[in-house]
Amino acid sequence: MQLLDFIFHLGVLFAIYGFLWGLLEAAIMLLSVGRVRSLIEIYLIRGVKYFFLVDVTFLFCFENDSLNMVELNRVVFAGIILLTYFVGKLQKNQNRSVMFNLAGGLSGRPMMKKQTSFNLRLETIIIAVSLIAFTFFWFYPEFAVNPIAEWLHGSIINIEDTPVFGFIFKVIGFFFLMSLIFKMVNTVTFLMNGGKVNRNGTDDFDDSNSLGGDDHFDDFEEVED
Repeated sequence: MQLLDFIFHLGVLFAIYGFLWGLLEAAIMLLSVGRVRSLIEIYLIRGVKYFFLVDVTFLFCFENDSLNMVELNRVVFAGIILLTYFVGKLQKNQNRSVMFNLAGGLSGRPMMKKQTSFNLRLETIIIAVSLIAFTFFWFYPEFAVNPIAEWLHGSIINIEDTPVFGFIFKVIGFFFLMSLIFKMVNTVTFLMNGGKVNRNGTDDFDDSNSLGGDDHFDDFEEVED
């Protein structure tokens, strides 16, 4: 029961973090209206996003809000959930790139291809670095405690405790919990296929969590990817 409760709270964490990061992305877009992001810029921002998601997730692995004792079981399951999330994001971005490139080829609009660039190597690198950072925090937890991560951690807790927004994100967390097993099965299948895109079907990883999944926040966080 404690494990399910922890996974549920991770679902709330992911939902609120996506919302907060979406607001930051929207502000960045407003400051750069009319300018197309370069591939390096896209992955630099995404790398920062993944790193702090990992950092905040690790902070939730502490036994309490005093941030002085890490629970091993929480770290293990948080790592599995992060891996599942990242592989699902990679799969979704890869599928999106295939669809937009196909649409761009059919419409004769090469610019569409440029705006939806996808680089498997860069995507893999930022995921690997993020997971390495999570492992590093296990051996040196003091490095996970920094002003930005603490602010995000506190903001997520405060939003979760609010009556209206907290309830909404808790509903999202519930759907995250219910869909987690399907995501993990899809992740294992994806890895066994060598990271190849399933072009005969839809992206079950994100669609299975239609309310609580990462797609719920795409309009905020990755408009240009």
